[in-house]
Amino acid sequence: MNLTTLSERYPVLGFSWPRPGVLQITLRGEKRNAMGPELHRALARVWRDLEGVEGTRAVLLWGEGGDFSAGGSFALIEEMRASPEALMRVYQEARELVLGPLDFPRPVVAAVEGVAVGAGLALALAADIAVVGKGARLLDGHLRLGVAAGDHAVLLWPLLVGMAKAKYHLFLNEPLTGEEAERLGLVALAVEDGKVYEKALEVAERLALGPKEALAHTKRALHHWYRAFLPHFELSLALEFLGFSGRELEEGLRALKEKRPPNFP
Repeated sequence: MNLTTLSERYPVLGFSWPRPGVLQITLRGEKRNAMGPELHRALARVWRDLEGVEGTRAVLLWGEGGDFSAGGSFALIEEMRASPEALMRVYQEARELVLGPLDFPRPVVAAVEGVAVGAGLALALAADIAVVGKGARLLDGHLRLGVAAGDHAVLLWPLLVGMAKAKYHLFLNEPLTGEEAERLGLVALAVEDGKVYEKALEVAERLALGPKEALAHTKRALHHWYRAFLPHFELSLALEFLGFSGRELEEGLRALKEKRPPNFP
């Protein structure tokens, strides 16, 4: 598969070769790269197609316009609430959005600027190496909305930062700067905000020049740490989507739209 075909199949994503062997995927979402239905679907499905792109030695994820991604948009949530079929489709997409980069055989680097919230943070942390701006804002955001912290959170956070810190930031919806995230071990590198893309591209290029199969095998073996906890992931994701039909979601949505703290019943 070539980049022209990918671009036609996923118009909300940009594809380019900034360096030999480095396939860049640029997120083109709504305001602050929020994921509407089309972008969410594309980021779930693209990983299967990427395996057929000849010459890919590393993947670089980057958000257009200075923000990585503000997470799922109101349009995506409203679509889920509109029908059981849509809810189940987005449920499957949320699963693939996390497992796609984890299972992809080549190394994945995320250049995280501005905000990475909800599904945006899930994508960033599912990458093998996240390079973030020191001033970037990282937030899971699920409990603020009134649903369980599903998708990536239960799978990745306890292994990356430990259970105590995971509970503190997930339960209280406490944001992290990129600098704090690096200190806790949630991300690999925090750099000055204006240097994020440059550093992430440098890392991706180094990976592209590395031993292809040895890297793939090392990634596969390391990710058995995650695979051992897939039942935790599956349960958390199911409980999250159960919450999309709950009363607490109503208040969480109203509070977000009115830009105020939620007052849960």
